[in-house]
This record gives sequence, structure tokens and C-alpha cells, in this order.
Amino acid sequence: MIKVDIKKNHINISGHALFDDYGKDIVCASVSSIVITSINGILRIDDKAISYKLYDDGLYIDILKNDEVTEKLILNMISLLKDLEKEYGKNIKVNEEV
Repeated sequence: MIKVDIKKNHINISGHALFDDYGKDIVCASVSSIVITSINGILRIDDKAISYKLYDDGLYIDILKNDEVTEKLILNMISLLKDLEKEYGKNIKVNEEV
């Protein structure tokens, strides 16, 4: 299962969807696409708004600026991941701490 842990200024995404075989997993591909597109969009607008680190089975995002554009793009990413969770709840879990 992919776990998305959202805190005020960071997001940790880890695990594997296990929806299908490697290379055929649409849940994994969707999460990757949503997250990478969001990161790239934010960094194109302001390369100091976030930082990220890839590790063995995941990705850690530090939110360094809370400006309007960064916040909207992060909220959009979270919304898309939650939509994915509604459809594939056995493969992705989004936990949000307020």
C-alpha cells in the first residue's frame, strides 16, 4: 500500500501500491504522475518553494514557502491523491494531520 502522510510543512509518500505487476501498476503510475507533475510545477514557478528527497521506497517533500501558488498546487496534488484513494482504497491511504 502507498501511504501519503501529510503534515503542515511536509509530505511523505512511501510504499508500493501492489495493484498489479511492476510496470503495469496503474495506481503507482498515477501517484507518480500526480506527485512529479506537482513538484515540477511548483519548482518551475519558484525553485525555493519546496525541496524534496527520494529514498528507497518513497519521497519526502518539505514545503519551504506557504505562498498562494505553492499552497494551491499542493492542495491540488492532495485532492488528486484523495480522489485516487476513493477509487483504490486498498492500494493507497492518505493521512492528513491538521
